[in-house]
Formats: sequence, C-alpha cells, structure tokens
Amino acid sequence: MTGFRLEHSYAELPPLFFSRQNPTPVRAPRIVVLNEPLALRLGLDATRLRSKEGAELLSGNNIQREAMPIAQAYAGHQFGHFTLLGDGRAILIGEQVTPDGKRFDIQLKGAGRTPYSRGGDGRAALGPMLREYVISEAMHALGIPTTRSLAVVSTGETVQREAPLAGAILVRVAESHLRVGTFQYASHFGRAPRPCSPRRVCRAATLPTPSRARGPLPALLARGHCSPSGPHSAMAGNWLCAWGHEYRQHFDQWRNH
Repeated sequence: MTGFRLEHSYAELPPLFFSRQNPTPVRAPRIVVLNEPLALRLGLDATRLRSKEGAELLSGNNIQREAMPIAQAYAGHQFGHFTLLGDGRAILIGEQVTPDGKRFDIQLKGAGRTPYSRGGDGRAALGPMLREYVISEAMHALGIPTTRSLAVVSTGETVQREAPLAGAILVRVAESHLRVGTFQYASHFGRAPRPCSPRRVCRAATLPTPSRARGPLPALLARGHCSPSGPHSAMAGNWLCAWGHEYRQHFDQWRNH
C-alpha cells in the first residue's frame, strides 16, 4: 500500500464545475525526482512511490479504486476578455487525507487532454516540470504560500514544442486548487437551471463564508476571495518580493523593444 486515502469534496459541487476525465496513459513512466519529506507529511510510503508501482500510480496509468479524476472549470480574463477557462492539462485525482486529518489536493499536471484543453495536447515537458518543482519548493522554504511538488515523472514519450522535448508529469500538491476564477465562474455561469453561488463554493470547500470568516483556512486563494482585504493581498506581496526582479527585467525588455 502506498498510503493514499482520497476523498472528493470538490466533486460535491454541481457538475458544471468540473468534468470527469481520466489521465491519458503514458508509455514508460519513471520517477525522476520524489519529494520524500512531503510524501511523509502526506502519510505516503516513499519507498513504494519510488517503485514501478509508484511510477504507474503517479503518472496516472494506474487509477486507484478510490480516485475520482476530474478537470476543474473556472473563468477569468484572457487577452482582455472574460472567458471560460479550465484545467487544460491538469487532472485532480482527489484530496489526500493525512494522518493528522489535513486535506491536500493531488493533481497531475501534464496528464493529457481535457474538455478545457482548447487545442492543446494536454502534455508537459520535463524541463519546465523540473523547474516548477524547484521553484515551488524554494518558495515554500521561504514561507511564501504556493503549490508544492510531490514528484516529477518522465513519460517515455516526446512532446512537440518549438522542438521535440522529453515528456513529463508533475504531481502537484495544494491545500486547494480553488482559484479566484472559480468564484468568477460561479458568479457568471452558476445560474438557473443549476444555480450555484460563490457562497456555495465556499461551503463546498469547507471554507467559512464571508459572514463567518474565522481562523485558518485551507485555501489561500479562496480565503482571499471570501475575505479579500487580507490574505490575498499578503500573498500577492510575497510573490512580488520573490519575483519582482524577474518581472522588472521583462518590463525593461518590453519597454526597450
């Protein structure tokens, strides 16, 4: 046993908020890097995860009986226009319940096409997935709220970008994958005949509604929406402190173009 104990509170929302979607199998999954301290925090057996069985599991080739793979829908502004978005290459397997009763989403990034892929191939390249692994764990070590990375799994397949690249899947972990766009989606699309308000999204995610906001919350982005004046602003400030130099370089390049 690898130690997975999965539940699915997000799937309690109406079906318009997600699509059932299994990962697309890959040819030859292999663990490239495994975050053993995080595996221990989640109550998982790192030794089993490093095995062939673990690679099949973390790549999505082997779907556990208690898993409920879904792609999440959300909305937002892109290129100046409000539009329906969604997980175009990420599939939520479920919420891992840890030995101390905490919940963490387990998501496979690069696990194949979904109804929200909009022409994309649903895959990811090894280099960017390793980069996200390193950066997310560095930000966590700095105390900046972010998703975390449990593993990077190579797929044994090639993805076509500007050039052919080795394919990979990132196993991403977060207290929640709710986004500001989830609440925008609820506000815009959650109407009759299947109404669902942003307040109901808060309840379904075991978050307090704005009138009852107290104590620590499991999702910083969702908390920022339910009570926008505090945690969301703090998170944005921390991110800018971490990445301000890079943003400035991009701005200077754009200005001098």
